[in-house]
Amino acid sequence: MCTGKCSRVVGIGLWPLALICIVCNLLLFFPNWDTQYLRDKGSTLTPEVLYLGGLVGGGAMNLIPAIYIQATGRKGCCGNRCGMFLSIFFALVGVAGAVYAVSISTLGLVHGPLCQLQHPNSSFTQWLQPFRSTDYDLSEQSYLFNTSMWDACVNPPGVVQFNVILFSLVLGAALLELLLCGVQVLNGFFGCLCGTCNKSRAGSPKQTAN
Repeated sequence: MCTGKCSRVVGIGLWPLALICIVCNLLLFFPNWDTQYLRDKGSTLTPEVLYLGGLVGGGAMNLIPAIYIQATGRKGCCGNRCGMFLSIFFALVGVAGAVYAVSISTLGLVHGPLCQLQHPNSSFTQWLQPFRSTDYDLSEQSYLFNTSMWDACVNPPGVVQFNVILFSLVLGAALLELLLCGVQVLNGFFGCLCGTCNKSRAGSPKQTAN
């Protein structure tokens, strides 16, 4: 596969991954599909949601490279050695965004959601991240593979599963973005050296019979 075609594949691949990151990050603002948590000015949302790893890192910082990288695989002003050289820098922006999204989504999974926890033997409830807080035995073991611990969060309903699924999707998409942008860095380097294979194929002059 020539470098120009490789750029088109990378650019096309980044589009759905960036959209997945954006959509998942936006959905994280609405636990239990309820807007009241957003109306609370983020006081009941985890910092990892507010850091916008999927929206900014996996989304915007990879959509812009996706547009340009895809353009380098076509004929025109971008489909040349200079265009491939610039695509390296855009790909590095995508790498930085993907690394940010991976970091934030990993923290989101490790720390768990912010939820209303009911204290044992008491009707008192408190909003906190129970799987992160050292005040509770819940933080001494990973909750990700022990679903029986998820019932500790009484509000919003199903917030732990909601948090795990969406952050996992952002993490998976961002890892693929990191791979594709890394491929484009190498592809852009070879494109600078060898060209994009996008030269116009002019037909040879036909010989006329005398």
